[in-house]
Amino acid sequence: MSGENWILGLTLMAIGMGFVLLFLCLLIVSMRIMSAIVLYLNKIFPEKIETVQKAVKKIVSDDDEAIAVALAAVMARK
Repeated sequence: MSGENWILGLTLMAIGMGFVLLFLCLLIVSMRIMSAIVLYLNKIFPEKIETVQKAVKKIVSDDDEAIAVALAAVMARK
């Protein structure tokens, strides 16, 4: 009786693992096919790439007096 259960268990495990392996292989194949389709469609209908121009701003500080006061306060603390 025990040997029969082992054989049934191993058979069930092999069938289950076979279905999982088959599903994963089908998933990989379908993903590769869809990837090829998307690459082909991107060649036919390319996406428009927008260029962004950066505005260069020069930061000029008119607070030289405030900076000097802050530095003097730090130096006085030492």
